[in-house]
Amino acid sequence: MKYFIDIKTPAQDIATERASDFRLKDQGFARLNRVYWNLNVSALYEEAIFRREGQIGYMGPFIVNTGKHTARAANDKFVAREASTDPHIWWGKYNRPFSPEKFSAVMNRLQAYLQDRDVFVQDCHVGADPNYKLPIRVVTEYAWHSLFARNMFIPLETLEQQRQHVPEFTIISIPSFLGAPEVDGTLTSTFILLSFEQKLVLIGGTGYGGEIKKSAFTILNYLLPLQGILSMHCSANVGKNGDSALFFGLSGTGKTTLSADPRRRLIGDDEHGWSDEGIFNFENGCYAKVIGLSPTAEPEIYACTRKFGTILENVIFDPVSRMLDLDDDKRTENTRSSYPLDFIDNAVPEKMAGHPKNIIMLTCDASGVMPPIARLTPDQALYHFISGYTAKVSGTEIEMGKEPEITFSACFGAPFMVHHPYYYADLLKRKITRYGVNCWLVNTGWTGGPYGVGKRISIRHTRALLDAALEGKLEKVEYYQDPIFGFSVPKTCPEVPDPVLRPESSWPDKNAYNQKYRDLAMRFIDNFKQFKDGCPAEIVASGPRV
Repeated sequence: MKYFIDIKTPAQDIATERASDFRLKDQGFARLNRVYWNLNVSALYEEAIFRREGQIGYMGPFIVNTGKHTARAANDKFVAREASTDPHIWWGKYNRPFSPEKFSAVMNRLQAYLQDRDVFVQDCHVGADPNYKLPIRVVTEYAWHSLFARNMFIPLETLEQQRQHVPEFTIISIPSFLGAPEVDGTLTSTFILLSFEQKLVLIGGTGYGGEIKKSAFTILNYLLPLQGILSMHCSANVGKNGDSALFFGLSGTGKTTLSADPRRRLIGDDEHGWSDEGIFNFENGCYAKVIGLSPTAEPEIYACTRKFGTILENVIFDPVSRMLDLDDDKRTENTRSSYPLDFIDNAVPEKMAGHPKNIIMLTCDASGVMPPIARLTPDQALYHFISGYTAKVSGTEIEMGKEPEITFSACFGAPFMVHHPYYYADLLKRKITRYGVNCWLVNTGWTGGPYGVGKRISIRHTRALLDAALEGKLEKVEYYQDPIFGFSVPKTCPEVPDPVLRPESSWPDKNAYNQKYRDLAMRFIDNFKQFKDGCPAEIVASGPRV
């Protein structure tokens, strides 16, 4: 907010009470109007309301409209091509090179733009394991973005920690600052620029909160694997006997929903590391899709939409009663909820657990041909990990239509992976082998036909299959080998009808099923050609055979 007259804001008198001794002026910012340091939830609510950034919904969530962008602008992300990091980066579609000189020029222009303007700062860290935590700083134009950072990242506990905080990386999000493609070298007025040498992320032209979150994830995806720690796009939970499980999957595959199991304790819903000591959450909060959320099927997440401190992005509500309509997708199907992990009653406070006993790779198969669950060998697990097959569900990226789009996203998160996919896969293989992890492929997509013909697999059946896998009930049942993909599919499972385990049985036309399955297999083969030269022969051979 730029002031032409002196208007006092709600938190103005306490703006610097929690300031770090390492100020923004030490990072090259000058003539800022007012800096609001590490405000808590209540103060950020007051500032956001004062600045008309959103409204308060029934029972206290803060509801915002993210504007033009209601999803990630994947095509507008660039990485500065710098000598020290160039050899490590998987350049291409998701890591587009950007001139370091252009990056510095954008930063200079941004610093000038912010003169005489207010900004909000949250000093925090990512990585729940104290051995691997990374101190970061999030500088935002909006108060609600500062609340978002406070929800999603791990806040500092004491005033002394806040004063002594020196960030390793700084993320700066200024939606009103637009890129100039003809000058800056960006594709559009929206940009997400990352420099590992300058240890900066610059975000402009978009108010979507997910850009802040995924920028931090991208940083860790570069740094941690160089230390031998696997960074993963997955959720995680742990059973009463300490048996933790990982759930890999893209947005819309059920990663958040399925890991929020009342019978197991939640470690985190999206981003984790796996070190020699075990697994740990990168974050402090959850960022869940809430379109069509059900109080019976997803009671834990649903309850969070009615709490003070929760942020709801692009959720439609009644302006009089302030009641939410979680089924209304007229603004976007990618409606989101950001809330601290401790809003989930059975969350693990430490956000850490031991080595996983099971790995679940989630896919949303829009073809309607994949079995609802299959057991994978370690090499098959790596093949499917590198492939990252799913269907993009509408709304998770801009320019997505209503119909799911068959896609392959390496490591179940290619837009955020900085190294070559096999770099992560090799780390995964070592850990699977060393700790004897069971690997499963679970389809949460369609059955009885492709999208538009069949129907989504029942979440009740998916949960029953997962329970059986995690509790060891599938260890002694009989399996059949899939004739094309080679993985093992159980013939029976408690509380799941046998025909559900054989997807071809629900298709009225078996020839149509076989052709669709062969077509999907060929897509796998064609997609994996790009990785063939960088992968061992045994992994390439673990794919489908047509």
